[in-house]
Amino acid sequence: MNEKTDEKTIKLLEFDVVRERVANCARSNEAQARILQETPGCGDNVNRIKQGAQAIVSRITSGDVEPQGRLPSIGETLPVLNVEGAALGIENAFAIGGFVREGRALLRWLGDLDAASGIPDCSAVESEVFRVLDKDGKLRDLPELRVIKERIAAINRELQAISASYTNNDSTRRMLQSDLPSQRNGRLVIALKHQFKGRIRGIVHEVSASGQTLFIEPEEVIEKNNQLVIEQRHFEAEVRRILRELTMKIAAEREALALFHEKIIFLETLRARARYSNDTRGIFLPPDDGGQDHVIMLREARHPLLGSKAVPIDLLMTARVLVISGPNAGGKTAALKTVGLFALMNQAGIALPLAEGSRLPVFEGVFADIGDDQSLEKSLSTFSAHISAIASILKNAGKNSLVLLDELCAGTDPAEGGAIAMAILDSILEKNSFCIVTTHHGALKNYAFSNTRVENASVEFDPATLSPSYRVVMGLPGESRALDISLRCGFPVELVDRARVNLDEGRGNVSALIARLKEKYSAAEEGLRELALEKQRLAEERRELGLRELRLRQKEAELKSGSIENLRRLLDQSRKTLENLVREVKEGELSREKTLKVKDFLQELDEVVDRETDSLKAEKTELSRQEKTVTGDDAVPVYTAIHPGLAVLAGDGKLRGKVRRPAKKGYWVVEIGSVAMVFPETELVAENPPQNAVRLAPASVDYSLPTNSIPPELNVRGMRLADAIDALQRHIDSALVLGLKEFSVVHGKGDGILQRGIHDYLKDQSIVEDFHFSHPDFGGFGRTEVTLRQ
Repeated sequence: MNEKTDEKTIKLLEFDVVRERVANCARSNEAQARILQETPGCGDNVNRIKQGAQAIVSRITSGDVEPQGRLPSIGETLPVLNVEGAALGIENAFAIGGFVREGRALLRWLGDLDAASGIPDCSAVESEVFRVLDKDGKLRDLPELRVIKERIAAINRELQAISASYTNNDSTRRMLQSDLPSQRNGRLVIALKHQFKGRIRGIVHEVSASGQTLFIEPEEVIEKNNQLVIEQRHFEAEVRRILRELTMKIAAEREALALFHEKIIFLETLRARARYSNDTRGIFLPPDDGGQDHVIMLREARHPLLGSKAVPIDLLMTARVLVISGPNAGGKTAALKTVGLFALMNQAGIALPLAEGSRLPVFEGVFADIGDDQSLEKSLSTFSAHISAIASILKNAGKNSLVLLDELCAGTDPAEGGAIAMAILDSILEKNSFCIVTTHHGALKNYAFSNTRVENASVEFDPATLSPSYRVVMGLPGESRALDISLRCGFPVELVDRARVNLDEGRGNVSALIARLKEKYSAAEEGLRELALEKQRLAEERRELGLRELRLRQKEAELKSGSIENLRRLLDQSRKTLENLVREVKEGELSREKTLKVKDFLQELDEVVDRETDSLKAEKTELSRQEKTVTGDDAVPVYTAIHPGLAVLAGDGKLRGKVRRPAKKGYWVVEIGSVAMVFPETELVAENPPQNAVRLAPASVDYSLPTNSIPPELNVRGMRLADAIDALQRHIDSALVLGLKEFSVVHGKGDGILQRGIHDYLKDQSIVEDFHFSHPDFGGFGRTEVTLRQ
């Protein structure tokens, strides 16, 4: 997109809010930051983003368990690998290992997607990191460290024995302020009462604030403390050596690791877009082919920030300029902002909440003037502020830019304002830009009628309720309805009546013309409604005729079945007769050859009857299949389309459920009770087949999340232990039902009661495969990661 699309337009259209919502769907701070820095663009890169995100949507809806682990941030750590002799800290090394581990899990889940190709294998880095560190990010008990830790432990035992000799001796115990030893600067000391100063020889490290206690390192402890310090320094040096060697091994893979990091973060930005698409039930528009660059077509477009309150709008703009008129608070500005926001979202590779078949061109820039920018500091009135903003837009807009002007040239004399507005639109047409304008100016409505490159539209108003319906009507201008809205807002009736008298005759004629146009439009809509009902009636008649034909064929099959049954009885009777005949002739001169011929005759007759029976069975099966297709029994009725929200009978067991969303091609996700299951479309039957009622206006959309989902994180902070265990048990049960393998429990640190209780509970659960504390970036000891067996 043109770089002249500035932050002001992005904020006016609230694209920054949508972008932040998409970023929040990412499980990586680095991916979130990258999304927040992205601006709408154009070309192959945007198409590649949309195709990749669409492929990941298919993976999300496939039913396979999606990895839920977060990707640690390592972008600032990777440059350290280029410094010779550098050593990573334990936390940084653990972050690199965790990033590779989670990245490889993401790749395994994505499978053979094109977006996941060409990524180097960094499993060696993961292996090296977790050879040195455990899953909690702590040093493993390596052989080279074990010996030093044993020496340190032995020295500590000796120090404890020396300390105990003071507390166990009656003569020295009374000199001590406390029976417990203490430490100062990493050295063991004892707390001696001030009045016994000098009775125990040693080094005084500290005196209490009151002066009543001396912290003394006894002489016999000094050497042991020195040995302990030496061993501890030895241990730290050995750890640094191990980390240096680990850093060198990771640095050997730094180029592959840098590419791996870049690709995984890109994939995570795609996964965030896919999650947002799944949450909002949005679609990715196909790449613009340049063949329909003069058409903006939005079908059932819902503003993404309005949630369930959004009223879907249909908009088809075939001209270069669209003039939208109608009452105040009727949805003009909402329609204007919806088109602009969708343009930015589409060119940022973000899914749009609208219906299939929609289309948007690729714009070179998007410019908007919406709202009131008056400024006392700059001596700008409302009109002056708008004109200044429009002058800047006209300077920067070019061919195929999208210009959005709200209440064009309002706030001044209507005649002069209308004249200026027409001049502005003439300039925009000369630039060959797209433009959508909202207005109350009658002059602009007439301008749209008289110019073939400009068209009218309006927001509908219900005169019965004196309220807007927020539906966009293409091709017709709208009345401002200021008097009706004034009444609705509590304005005195007598003043409204006086205002009606003050309206001039010319204005009245214009209103009457608009009213007649709306009547004709309503009549056309009624004709379409009647046509749709007639089509429904004809379809029902065709179905009845099909049923009659099937019944006739079934009757024919029944008659044929009766004939075959009679033939079988005849065959049985003939067999007995012939067998008797054979016995009789055997006593005579009948030869063996003649007997075999008789048996062959019987066998051939048997085979003829069997063939007729098989043919009848096949015909009955075919009739049954056709009848199911026509009547809708045990199959998807030919007149019912499966769609989200449809009540259905699913599977062979005819389970009652509700269709939630499409899964992979030919399959649907159905909610049965609290469980989501995937069924092929051929196994779904509408529970109460619809009557194909004609629906002229789209319904509002509910953006709430499915009720059969659970969060990947359980927060039990502030709960009592018993309540926390109950919540954890319910979360594990739900995770098992919905196939969630991994989740986290936030319990906080505090006194450690919740932490220990939850870990003790998880230890006893056979369904729990593993659990451990989170990485310090994600909660450390205050958060536990849980993995369930599948």
